[in-house]
Amino acid sequence: MQQQDEKLKEFKKSVNNKFNVYNSLFLNLPYRHIENVGILIPLLLDQCQKGLASGQNPQEILDAFFQNYVKIDSEKERIDFMFRIIQYVERQVVLYDSVEDAAFPKLQAHRRSLTIKDYFELVDKSKSWDKVSKKLSTFSARIVLTAHPTQFYTPAVLDIIQELRSLILEDRIDDIDVVLQQLGLTSLLNSKKPTPLDEAKNIIYILRHTYYDAIGELYAYIKANIRNNDFNNYNIMKLGFWPGGDRDGNPYVTAPITKDVADELRITLMKCYYNDLKRIQKKLTFKGVQEPIGKLRNNLYTAMFDTQKTIGYEDILQPLLEIRELLITKYHGIYLKELDFFLDKVKIFKTHFATLDIRQDHRKHKLVVESALRKNGLIKEAIEELSEGELIDLLIHKDLTLNPDDYSDALVKDTIENIAQLKTIQATNGEEGCNRYIISNSEDIFSVLFVYGLFRWCGWGDRDITFDIIPLFETMTGMEGAEKTMRALFDLPAYREHLEKRGNKQTIMLGFSDGTKDGGYLKANWAILKTKETLSKICDQNGIDAIFFDGRGGPPARGGGKTHRFYAAQTKAVANNEIQLTIQGQTITSTYGTKEHFIHNSEQLLTAGLSNNLFGKENVISSKQRKLIEELSELSFKKYDALKNHEMFIPYLENRSTLKYYQKANIGSRPGKRGNKKKLELSDLRAISFVGSWSQLKQNVPGYFGIGTAIKTLKDAGRLKEVKKLYKEVPFFKALMLNSMMSLSKCYFELTSYMKEDKKYGDFWNILHEEYLLSKKMLLLISGNKVLMENEAVSRESIRIRENIVLPLLVIQQYALQKIGQNTTYLDEYEKIVTRSLYGNINASRNSA
Repeated sequence: MQQQDEKLKEFKKSVNNKFNVYNSLFLNLPYRHIENVGILIPLLLDQCQKGLASGQNPQEILDAFFQNYVKIDSEKERIDFMFRIIQYVERQVVLYDSVEDAAFPKLQAHRRSLTIKDYFELVDKSKSWDKVSKKLSTFSARIVLTAHPTQFYTPAVLDIIQELRSLILEDRIDDIDVVLQQLGLTSLLNSKKPTPLDEAKNIIYILRHTYYDAIGELYAYIKANIRNNDFNNYNIMKLGFWPGGDRDGNPYVTAPITKDVADELRITLMKCYYNDLKRIQKKLTFKGVQEPIGKLRNNLYTAMFDTQKTIGYEDILQPLLEIRELLITKYHGIYLKELDFFLDKVKIFKTHFATLDIRQDHRKHKLVVESALRKNGLIKEAIEELSEGELIDLLIHKDLTLNPDDYSDALVKDTIENIAQLKTIQATNGEEGCNRYIISNSEDIFSVLFVYGLFRWCGWGDRDITFDIIPLFETMTGMEGAEKTMRALFDLPAYREHLEKRGNKQTIMLGFSDGTKDGGYLKANWAILKTKETLSKICDQNGIDAIFFDGRGGPPARGGGKTHRFYAAQTKAVANNEIQLTIQGQTITSTYGTKEHFIHNSEQLLTAGLSNNLFGKENVISSKQRKLIEELSELSFKKYDALKNHEMFIPYLENRSTLKYYQKANIGSRPGKRGNKKKLELSDLRAISFVGSWSQLKQNVPGYFGIGTAIKTLKDAGRLKEVKKLYKEVPFFKALMLNSMMSLSKCYFELTSYMKEDKKYGDFWNILHEEYLLSKKMLLLISGNKVLMENEAVSRESIRIRENIVLPLLVIQQYALQKIGQNTTYLDEYEKIVTRSLYGNINASRNSA
């Protein structure tokens, strides 16, 4: 508790107070037409808080504000004023992000989390260096950066944030004032919808300016402190990359885009190498060293700008090893440490920088396979003409040669072209540059075999498929059938032979987002854990190392929340060979956006994975505890399923939330839903826009709905003591409940309380509100806490400040939605207000979608 108090005290000093000081500069930006807007924002916040607390709706609050405080009668002028408020709030969020990020190192001084340094100290005390050294020599964590459309600051804004962080650390108030003026004049938005290549470049910017050095420093620290002179696990922290490779539901990701992104990753890495080498060259002024270093520098320079002129991994490594030998034998090892630091980075990143994953929906592969079989006269129309055995035999043994030009369907043509070109990408970026193919919506054996067959038919043959084929079980149906699917695959000699060539490792992806959308929060997460345990056992029985790849989003509703807590809570029965997870949307910049953040959160991944089987009691859930979680899971699902099937569920989202406006925002390149059906169906809805819409409403339904009812049902049956004991004794259950408390803490039903009077949606709103109140009450009851997030005071305070910053923006958003429902003559303008107001709230929440 004392440590938490100290951290909160530091937070108030380094974040709260500094933000208030710099915000006062920001609210007085000397620009034409907007000089009064900044001054009025605190007043508007006060009116919003008081108005909502007294039961006023957003329209009443803003109409009174316009009438009493700014004297604006014209609707057009009111609209212009609201746009200016939105612009201010967006920039306040940027300022707050910068202040909070700058304070991160100081706040970590009061940390409670386990760093690598702490971990090594524990190892020292336990005298288990041999065990730890062995584990660290093979263990790895892979973070996979995705392009999900939930926020990417442009490189220009990222530069401003970085500059602000530096200036804030030094309290250079005059310079901060100038940069804030620059921020006021810099657009925060994309002028047009970004292409997949634009998205890739935005994230590659972070790879170059943050991750390149951060991973190098983390590796160097581990290597220097592990007490093993032979340590050379260059895979201990791996990077994966989805922009440009993830074509699931994104028709704009094509074969040429994938090639362009692979080139961009490689040439950006060459720029990093070139800059490092240039710095080292200034120090290595010795005879015999200058020539090889100059030649390598010239080769890197050429490879930086010409995608046709590549330089191989060995061509970079060998000159550096020769120079190293010269330093040792002739020049007393001077600057050897600097050269070794660079050499290690070359061995980590090779020529790929990050592994470009390919992802596509299983149903699309079926279409391609069906087209190929039809074209080759093996079926007349549909794949269902074949028996399961006949289809398996064709995919595994039939030799076909597919030519993209033989097909008119754009998707079929592109899929064939892309799989064929992956050899070329491996030739330029190295095998690690692109060696994973992920299949969304995997539900049976053919999810994997269609891809296996397409590789064979697109020029790879049986013996050289240098790709891991990764099923993604994301729906409840997929998870329920995962055991049968994997057993059937392992029983196929051809697939077993493929796995042997891949090191007898099987990566399996589990998706939290669609699972939660489909089954509700508790049931989905419980199903994922049980699926992991089952698949771990099956893989072990077959002599296969199971590697689980978690499709985790930003918020708890999409598998997010406290990452260390999640992995530390995995049970003993879950294979722990690697940690792999996706990092999505604004979580990329908020959790891994600075070198300090990246190193800290990478350490959290590593220590969580390593601690499970090296220290203390391993997590085991007894059969009695499992039965109780199962019971709670089913009760929770029953409540959520009733909501999901409520006749107003989809109409409420379509007409009372921001759902349809996600597609209009120039945030991401991917469409907001799969397919082109006229009638919206939940199964076609992207988890991003689904979860994000609940977040914009400040209702966060997918993060807790049903939990309150489940706990209360057992409480009414006199079994509250059992649930309290479960919370206390089972880390997995406790982690889920704490994440739900985070979701609840970001709710603010007062914002939409006017809807309870709505004739059409009032009853539905009341269902949501009642479950919110009940879930909050029940979670506080079983935890023994008085407030949500009681033991996370700093996170709680950060949420409070962020919610206050964006409250005027949210009230404006609801005001615009009310106006849209009233057949206004300014429909386009109000729709633009709703769309524009998405950004600030997404960014402020940092893990809202």
